[in-house]
Amino acid sequence: MRALCLNLVLLYMTNSIIISSVDLGIEELKGYQSLDKVLSAISWNEIAIANWSGDYPYVPQAKFRLAYDQNAIIIQYEIEEEVIKAQYYLHNDHIWEDSCVEFFISFDNKEHYYNFEFNPIGAGLIGYGTNIKAERSRLTEEQINQVEVFTCIERGKLGSKWNLIQYIPFNAFVHSEVTPAFLKENLIFANFYKCGDHLPKPHFLSWNKINHPTPNFHLPEFFGELVFE
Repeated sequence: MRALCLNLVLLYMTNSIIISSVDLGIEELKGYQSLDKVLSAISWNEIAIANWSGDYPYVPQAKFRLAYDQNAIIIQYEIEEEVIKAQYYLHNDHIWEDSCVEFFISFDNKEHYYNFEFNPIGAGLIGYGTNIKAERSRLTEEQINQVEVFTCIERGKLGSKWNLIQYIPFNAFVHSEVTPAFLKENLIFANFYKCGDHLPKPHFLSWNKINHPTPNFHLPEFFGELVFE
């Protein structure tokens, strides 16, 4: 019984990441290669929990790492999957139907949160609000364009691989006052996802476990913790 209780505790543990600050150096040289180099010393985190594996057993390889500087949060994703789909090229379209990576983050103890959803060609959707859909709103195309996106796609005989780096300036969090000091002084909650609703093998993976009977990423009660150094 004691071992069973321990296993249950471990099953629902909340993931936590300690996030380091980085120095990008010369701003004008920002690009995929330069950001990849800056992030090279940061550890990767797996997006590997198939919360609904009975209906969606396919698990592509997905991981991310993140850091921050004086102006932005920086996220890099690395994805290996059988098929890469990037049908949508306009912001705020049905990005989640493509090969898609998603980053949900809350700055007010999970009351409200932002959802950043991007496909391999940098088309994005950003929303904000509570987990009640009627109370959520989307950022405008102009606001989404504040997020700089750098991608790299590889296709080979054994599968496909793509990388995406997002440079998310603090002013992209249009409903929040985000600064390096704020990030350091507060506990931030987030979750990271890989999905592809309309891929040949649909999948719904998360970094932090979600305990819900059907696929749903809009559950902030299952966010993990981000600790900014």
